[in-house]
Amino acid sequence: MTENPFVKFDRAVAVADSVIAAVKQDQLGDPTPCTEWSVRQLINHVATGSLMFVSMVTGGPRPDRNQDQLGDDPLGAFRATVRDLRAAFSAEGALDRIYPTPFGDGPGAVLVNMRVIEMSIHAWDIAKATGQSTDLDPELAEWGLRSLRDAVPADRAGSPFGTEQPALEGATAADRLAAFAGRAVQ
Repeated sequence: MTENPFVKFDRAVAVADSVIAAVKQDQLGDPTPCTEWSVRQLINHVATGSLMFVSMVTGGPRPDRNQDQLGDDPLGAFRATVRDLRAAFSAEGALDRIYPTPFGDGPGAVLVNMRVIEMSIHAWDIAKATGQSTDLDPELAEWGLRSLRDAVPADRAGSPFGTEQPALEGATAADRLAAFAGRAVQ
């Protein structure tokens, strides 16, 4: 029996939500492990990414990735975009339809898993940038790491992931996931 993909999706949303909720207003301009983005820009990237997936699933217009989706309420905007995405994924047949992905065509359930992994990694980025614990849902992070190891080619050219970085012995599962995705975790 296949696991309901919304179980992991809801867990990843809960992790990202708790991390974003703990960001203080004066931390929004701080740098992140995603060196091209501040904390605010990274939260905006996650929100816009959810809207991008909504457009993929519904066939609607793609959001402008350079537009601020957050307004005065980054957490509220994040919550609204993941709520819209979950609704799109929940539509009749959405999980079974085939969509193009960076790793080749795949069913909607693959898109759900991609969002789970991206939210997990970016929750780590935001937690790291704002001095929060990076010990984020170990079971979900282990699953994400296994999934990425199976999906990401050895040659990461053109991939959204950087070169795998070392993680200290005893690093959290989320730290190891981040390191595999190319983040300096030490």
